Amino acid sequence: MIRVMVVLVVALLAVPAVAARPRIAMIPKGTTHVFWKTVESGAREAAAELDVDLVWKGPLKENDRGQQIAIVEQFVTEGVAAIALAPLDATALRRPVALAAARTIPVVIFDSALQGEAGKDFVSLVATDNRRGGELGGARLADALDGRGRVVLLRYQVGSASTDEREAGFAAAVAARPGIEVISDSRYSGATAGEAKTAALNMLDTLKAADGIFCPNESSSFGMLLALRQHNLAGKVKFVGFDTSPALIAALRKGEIDALVAQDPRTMGRQTVTAAVRHLRGEAVEPAIDTGAAVVTRDNVDTPAIQKILQLP
Repeated sequence: MIRVMVVLVVALLAVPAVAARPRIAMIPKGTTHVFWKTVESGAREAAAELDVDLVWKGPLKENDRGQQIAIVEQFVTEGVAAIALAPLDATALRRPVALAAARTIPVVIFDSALQGEAGKDFVSLVATDNRRGGELGGARLADALDGRGRVVLLRYQVGSASTDEREAGFAAAVAARPGIEVISDSRYSGATAGEAKTAALNMLDTLKAADGIFCPNESSSFGMLLALRQHNLAGKVKFVGFDTSPALIAALRKGEIDALVAQDPRTMGRQTVTAAVRHLRGEAVEPAIDTGAAVVTRDNVDTPAIQKILQLP
């Protein structure tokens, strides 16, 4: 009997252990905007295909740097296989990312840049070419104004690298058009559509004097739209926004918005998870992965290429 038990124990020990599925933590800037929900959808598709577990957790609002830092630290303590992070602040999130690296937890940055060197301080940056996106928005607004007019830039919030780049791209594009005058570019919308609406209403006289408006993300675009509607200005001033949602697309179709610079959030989510998994498997990962952008107008909104980008989660 003892000999049989020994044989059974030896046999059990000889069976290879089933490897646990890698657990990847993905931390967006926020969790309420349609953009982030679509990023999550693409990320979960990739996680299912690549046989990894995905944990999605982020701050409720896109201005809660403290909460985002705490979430990163939580996952570092838990010892996840990898972290994907969309930094709320390009500087403030450097320390928790360095903490992850010290614990040999690779980090993929997505959507918005982090100060540091891709391939050294973090694996890769998976994002829209945000400066190019801003340039597309500025060029489209200038074209809508036939190259002449007064324009307003409502910025997003301090420290957000992605929107900083879009705003810089917009400024460069309109500066190249001598007939375009920027009459306001120092106001910030804040993290929510409600805050953006309030910021827009607080500059109502400037908006009434403007021929064109540019906003650099979903919440600032929607907040501006609500303010314009409240004062019967929607459709009377040329308006180019950034990002898409059902409400923004509906406004585009109605003529209240002239164009939207659309990212490809589903592809961003898929590529971010793919980059993390490839790194975990010892494969080479490009330090910068551009997920693309397109200008959406009433003329092209129903084309197959644009409809693919606009797929909802």
